[in-house]
Amino acid sequence: MRRCASYSFNLFTNGRIILRASDHRQICAQIKYGRCELLSENTMILPLKLSLYLKVFAARDAKWRIRRHINFGIFAFLLLAGLMPADAQSFLAVSLPTGFSGTGNISLSRPLMLRWHYASEATVNLAPVVAQNQIYLPLASGVIVSLSSVDGALFWKSEIGGEVSAVPSADERGVYLASATAETVPQNSSSRDSSGVLRALGRESGVTLWRRTLSSPIQGALAATQTTIYGGARDGHLYAVQKNTGEILWARQFPAAFNSCPLADGSRLYIGAEDGTFAAINQKTGDTLWRYRTRGAVRGNPVLLDGFVFFGSMDGYVYALGAADGRLRWRTRTGAGVQSLANAGGGLIAPSLDNFVYMLSLARGNRLWKHQMAGRVAAAPLTTIDGALFTPIAGDEAVVLDLRDGKQLNVLPLGADGATAAAPVLANNILLLTTRHGLLAFAQADDAASRSR
Repeated sequence: MRRCASYSFNLFTNGRIILRASDHRQICAQIKYGRCELLSENTMILPLKLSLYLKVFAARDAKWRIRRHINFGIFAFLLLAGLMPADAQSFLAVSLPTGFSGTGNISLSRPLMLRWHYASEATVNLAPVVAQNQIYLPLASGVIVSLSSVDGALFWKSEIGGEVSAVPSADERGVYLASATAETVPQNSSSRDSSGVLRALGRESGVTLWRRTLSSPIQGALAATQTTIYGGARDGHLYAVQKNTGEILWARQFPAAFNSCPLADGSRLYIGAEDGTFAAINQKTGDTLWRYRTRGAVRGNPVLLDGFVFFGSMDGYVYALGAADGRLRWRTRTGAGVQSLANAGGGLIAPSLDNFVYMLSLARGNRLWKHQMAGRVAAAPLTTIDGALFTPIAGDEAVVLDLRDGKQLNVLPLGADGATAAAPVLANNILLLTTRHGLLAFAQADDAASRSR
């Protein structure tokens, strides 16, 4: 049987694979919910049942590898009977579809071991951020600690005062923090408000690089590009701030408060507000490009994929809008409010406050499966190519579900009364879970065991 001299292999952002041989034969397949499904081919195929190991290399933002067992179903193509060179039969080098929330050589369906634990009774419902092997963990009373991602060792601790009010952002220079500082209130006043502060702390020692006072604290999360920090405040102001100097590039006033996780992509910033508005903003000017109104507060994080932006609302619906024009593509109702979403490589994960997790199709929003959790899932789930991880508030463990059918694959202990609303984070091959008693770092069982020897 003749073998091809060369081949090319492409994996697109929607999970579609095309393998082309030098003699123009090709085969097309789709990675969907953890499976690889044959779509079409223009060469002879063999009626074989084949199990392949797909090794994935070089994610867009970090180098990593994941070994994933996939059932190719009922077909193999002729070079596994002759289409690919012999040395290529053991693996295929591709890029991971964008949108998975985790980056690292880790499989949620395989055993995970606790690598280290940073003990603290002062954790808050804000996720840590990671940059260049340093973890920045916000704590109560305006404290931020910098930890080693390798062993959890403390690099430095900084007390900025007030309370950290939004999920930070970090890069190679350091960490960017939004905080709320209580103002002095006259005795005859029954109200109490707070001003906001945005600052940058240096990576090496946590010293303040710059500090900017705001009329109201930024809430939800900060979003960042290479040069700019974005954040929505409690008083309805939306800010763009220069990273290097702290200069306010622009500020726009909106009718309602912000308490969401903005998404910066290309030239646009996507953000939801407490009055149910979801808007696309020009990053350079702050001008509103389009807006869409729902009937509930829009919190949590949107998902951008294939020219559409997806988000959940407290009105119980998940929405899909055209990213360029804001036109409604579809909306699907769940049992209660939806605060966060995650792309699941061909589907959309939507935890609802009715204690169910929904998997929706990207094309039409059809419900593919739903799974009842032990309690509400307020935090954004974490997804990899083989599973989705959730941290129900009422439980003592994190739960991993199969993307294909929603069945439970794995659990991770969090300790008694340990769950928080802070989202799980995957970086540098470490899974970080914030609990009421500190920060837990999990690694693949074989990796953790090799490091302990």
